[in-house]
Order: sequence, then structure tokens, then C-alpha cells
Amino acid sequence: MSRRYLASILLALLAGCANDDTADLREFMAQAGRDSQEKLEPLPQVKMAETFSYNPAGLTDPFASRNLRPARAGGGPAPDMSRPKEPLELFPLDGLRMVGTLSRQGQLYALVRTPENTLYRVKRGDRIGQNFGVITAITDTAIEIRETVQDGVGDWTETSASLPLQE
Repeated sequence: MSRRYLASILLALLAGCANDDTADLREFMAQAGRDSQEKLEPLPQVKMAETFSYNPAGLTDPFASRNLRPARAGGGPAPDMSRPKEPLELFPLDGLRMVGTLSRQGQLYALVRTPENTLYRVKRGDRIGQNFGVITAITDTAIEIRETVQDGVGDWTETSASLPLQE
């Protein structure tokens, strides 16, 4: 009997769902949809871009190495490229540190530490840095350096730099 009782309850529930009392809801949805129609503007016309043809003939190559070109006639004093490099010429100046001075037989030396933590004793006239630098003076607080660098047009010019004492 319990199966019949359960089946009759399910049948009654299904019959209750068959009632279509949603006519007012359907009418509301139809009215709401009519009022919300927005007018879309037409898409703008696409403008064609002008084409440009690049012709690099006769222009300077921006990727060519210009630092070690031979100097042009009338340029400044070019460095000696055939001279063997000294050990401190392998490092840029900003990687070197002056850590002290030393005086021996009236000659003032500077102590320079490399990024590899090697200590070098240098004197006036020694070569230092990657820009063909020559030590021109040593004081208790700095090393004065004259560098020879190439400018933007290929001429060699001399500039001065300083390596201050680092504590």
C-alpha cells in the first residue's frame, strides 16, 4: 500500500506544476524587451595607412662597432693599438677601487683593488681602465687619470677621470 500512496502523492505534485499561471510574467517580459532597444551608431570608416618604404643605402649602420675605428685625418691623438695591455686595463674604472697609498723612496704609489679582489700597486704613468687611461697624478685622496676616447664622429679626444679613495 505504501507504493500506491507514494505514487499518488507524486502524481498530485506533478499535476500542481502543470498549472500555467505565468501569463502576467510573460507579458511583462515582452513589454520590458521593447523599451530597452538602443540605437547603435554605425562603425566609422577605416582609413588606410600610408605605406613607407625604408631604404638604408648610404645610411650609418646603428649596430656597427664604432669605438675602435681608426681615427680620421685631423682627429686627436689616437692610442697605440699594438701596445700590450696592462692588467688593470681589463677592468672599467667604475669596477676599480683605490684603497690606499704607499710611499717608497720618494715615489708615491696607489693601491688599487679589482672586482676579483686582487690588489695592485700603481704609479704615475701606469695604464688603467678600458678607455686607454694613463695615471697622471696620485694624491692621498685620489688617482687622476687621462683617458683617450672616441667621440661620435670617430675623432679621438682626451678626457680626465678620477678614482677617489674608498674606505
